[in-house]
Amino acid sequence: MGRSAPSAATFRGSSKNWREPHAAREEPTVSRVPRSENVVHIAFDTSKNTLVAGILQPGEESPHVQRICNDEPSIRRFVKGFGEPARLHTCYEAGPLGYELQRLLVSLKVHCEVIAPSLIPVAPGDKVKTDKRDARRLVRQLRSGELVAIRVPTPAEEAVRDLCRARADALEDLTRARNRLGHFLLRHGRVYRGSTPWTFKHRNWLGQQTFDDPALTKTLVRYRATVECREADLEGIEGDLAPYYDEEPFASPVRRLAAYRGIDFLGALVLHVEVCDWRRFSGREAAGAFCGLVPSEYSSGDKTWRGSITRAGNAHLRYQLIESAWAYRNGPSLGVTLRRRQEGVAAETQSRAWATQVDLCRRFRQLDHRKSVRGVVVAAIARRLVGHLYAEMVA
Repeated sequence: MGRSAPSAATFRGSSKNWREPHAAREEPTVSRVPRSENVVHIAFDTSKNTLVAGILQPGEESPHVQRICNDEPSIRRFVKGFGEPARLHTCYEAGPLGYELQRLLVSLKVHCEVIAPSLIPVAPGDKVKTDKRDARRLVRQLRSGELVAIRVPTPAEEAVRDLCRARADALEDLTRARNRLGHFLLRHGRVYRGSTPWTFKHRNWLGQQTFDDPALTKTLVRYRATVECREADLEGIEGDLAPYYDEEPFASPVRRLAAYRGIDFLGALVLHVEVCDWRRFSGREAAGAFCGLVPSEYSSGDKTWRGSITRAGNAHLRYQLIESAWAYRNGPSLGVTLRRRQEGVAAETQSRAWATQVDLCRRFRQLDHRKSVRGVVVAAIARRLVGHLYAEMVA
């Protein structure tokens, strides 16, 4: 059911000063520490068992390197050796070791930043990589202010984000299990002729499949059991996530995001825990770059070339935005489900959500007539959608 569109909300967060729209930026904040005679700069190259620390004392130009064990007692002894912890300014690259090192150093009153690896300057001719060279290079860049620090989530935010990512892994496992079952049946000439797989009708058809060979029968049973197990896992994780829709600090942003078409409560929770702080971005283009939804570009002189999206950002966020963008392929409307999600939401948010519907549905229709590939259209709508969501969350 459609309705006349209220006035569109004014988008905040001008991108006028954004100069790198195609970089997958974790945080639009450059690490700049004022020069001080008392500041000791330290950069860690991290691994599972050891930390290689590049250290620049005040007045030094050539850093020295120290290797320590990657455990709490060794890190505490290392920090204690410098005397006053407030003198230390440390950093390390974001990676598989997470944020525990940063949280430990902060608890010791040491300033520590986690650096976006994709935005660390690297010389084109530098083809030698070792832990010591990386630590020396990183500490020099830290002191010169060339590094970009990411926002470190709180333990609660990281915990829910990990659960959301576990749900994404479970969904991927379920898809693979279903594909294996479908491919097995296809190899033996069992083709489902219905329109949509994994409906009630399709499941009845699966239950009617039998084989004369006992080995094939056992294979079919195993594949079906795997699918059922993966479905139960996915349902269980989604049940674990449901209470967080109404828990702070997630409830308020989840309600606002879920007021938009194509974003249910689960999708809103995924969007929020992947971004956490929408004000980290300098504008809508920066938010799109963080998702990897901006077009790649190679321009030099009089030539300008733009290609496919960079995909150089947060993949979980990009996947959710792409899924949500499909909802705008039809005209603007307010269905029963969307009205239910908008109950209790501020009138200003509902107005902005309706203006977003009008804009994105019109844009989807325009691009669909011009582009031959639907995926290109959906990616463009997803990039536009994240701009609207950014405007909503900073309003």
